[in-house]
Amino acid sequence: MSDAQRFVLFGHPVSHSLSPVIHEAAYAALGLPHVYQVLDLPTEKHFSLARHDLRCGLFGGANVTIPYKRLALELADVVEPSAELPGVANVLCRDEFGGIHAHNTDADALADDIASVLPDAERKGAVVIGGGGAGFAAVVACRKLGYQRIGVTSRSWSTQEYLDTLPVASRMRTLGADVFPWPSNEFSMTPERLSPAWHEFVCASSLILQATSAGMVGADAGEPIAAIVPWGDLGERTLAYDVVYNPAVTPFLRAATTHQHLARGGLGMLVRQAARAIELWTGQSPPLDVMHRAAERTLERRGQTG
Repeated sequence: MSDAQRFVLFGHPVSHSLSPVIHEAAYAALGLPHVYQVLDLPTEKHFSLARHDLRCGLFGGANVTIPYKRLALELADVVEPSAELPGVANVLCRDEFGGIHAHNTDADALADDIASVLPDAERKGAVVIGGGGAGFAAVVACRKLGYQRIGVTSRSWSTQEYLDTLPVASRMRTLGADVFPWPSNEFSMTPERLSPAWHEFVCASSLILQATSAGMVGADAGEPIAAIVPWGDLGERTLAYDVVYNPAVTPFLRAATTHQHLARGGLGMLVRQAARAIELWTGQSPPLDVMHRAAERTLERRGQTG
């Protein structure tokens, strides 16, 4: 049995995280003595100090969540290819010389989870809602899956003129995505209030991917996100995927199931990205089913499964 190591999650806030439950279930299944803890880092100074502890070997590796995914990439000694395209990091590894390597496991985890739902789907068009780190990971995941057209919008993208000068929109275009201003200022589910270009693109897509924190416990309401999707006009076997996993049924997913579309929450993605982090740190592949059950049991105890 290998020596016990301490792995951590850097972020703020992190008290709600399922990561300790998922990781500890994985280590137990693998017969490893490692532990996993969360570190709430309220400022960038705290993050820098924690990064120093990682460099010194106090931690065996670290996950990174909001708001430090971009900073983690910027402060790394080596940016691995998985983190280059999305432009953010969610896993940090320490090499034998104390160098810190930045990885991103979100895109691969998301791609694998979508493929598990629709293994044989025709992948013509995908829609990504969200222009942050999760949005970039979603675009990269769609590229990996072979979607021919990818459209992206974000709540802060007010007009096309604004998008024309926005660096984040330029980065999205570099990844091969079409960018759209936020399609409606109306809180309405009626398609006629959406911009025609957006409506046409969404209706020609088979994947609608919600990549913001909206609808998550303690975050912004999810109804405005759901309202920009013309659910009644979508084709059969359209998959609505929400990266949020808590609660299990968000307003976005509820709207999808109301219109008889396939719907999937982000718990599978969370488990898969954790598994990839463990592989990077230990060289061993943990059992996804064990990790998934541990996460589900914890959500049930918290009363957050619906």
